[in-house]
Amino acid sequence: MAATNHAPAPPRPLGPESGVAAGYDPGFLAVAVPPPELDPPAKDDAVLLDGSEVVPYTHFSLALSGSRRFARWVGWNIDGGSLKRLDRRGIRFRLDPRLPASAQVDNELYRDRDGRPNRLDRGHVARRADLVWGPLEEARQANRDSFFYTNITPQMDDFNQSPRAGVWGRLEDAVFEEVEVDGLRVTAFGGPVFHEDDRLFRGVRIPREFWKVLVYGDGGVLKAKAFLLTQDLVLTEALDLDEFRVFQVAVGEVESRTGVRFGAAVAAAEGVAVPESAAVRAPLEGLADIDWD
Repeated sequence: MAATNHAPAPPRPLGPESGVAAGYDPGFLAVAVPPPELDPPAKDDAVLLDGSEVVPYTHFSLALSGSRRFARWVGWNIDGGSLKRLDRRGIRFRLDPRLPASAQVDNELYRDRDGRPNRLDRGHVARRADLVWGPLEEARQANRDSFFYTNITPQMDDFNQSPRAGVWGRLEDAVFEEVEVDGLRVTAFGGPVFHEDDRLFRGVRIPREFWKVLVYGDGGVLKAKAFLLTQDLVLTEALDLDEFRVFQVAVGEVESRTGVRFGAAVAAAEGVAVPESAAVRAPLEGLADIDWD
């Protein structure tokens, strides 16, 4: 599909109580970690808000693909020392009114033709639990902001119900469990990998690969770890999941697959020598397989 560049829409509040969304904070860690940059084709495809490809929310920001209608990257900050336990009752998934509705995938993808839920789950890129920190009202706003469709990608329900989902879904938790994280602060990036041959379902190409990059301080040293999730999808109306695997990979592999560039700080922080290709690396069977050194 040809790349499209949408004109910026007038900014509007994210919620009835919200003010200006601060978005991803590049100075959150001791060493500055700027938001990612997009290679030219992806940059030309970005949906603009007020002239910028970086769309801010509370505690996270993202760059949205106009042609694929999902985020190319989401960047978020996690303050492990001030996380709140907030539930999601009363919060609905919704379109971001600041952006063209035509550039967002809404609930129609996740329903059968009779209106009942199908087997595609609405998966958060930036985890809701990672975002709800800080003063209570700020945490509540982050909780609400996490449910915008711009932060959502489709995932098979079998993945969420599988034991291996624990590897992918608990990567951020595992940092705090396995590493003496400086200041209990972690910066995370994530998103889908877009392939031209991704399966078409109801007019939407469904990503079959996803990535995460975690950045944190350990004893005053900045470290970065990258991960890739692959899943083989058979997308008929039956929506079957064949297999999925999680790999620890080089940051460079994420960059080459996505056109998302993380910059010098992240490149210098990557200390683990892993193969440039997931094809020559064994998948992770559990969190204990992750190399945090």
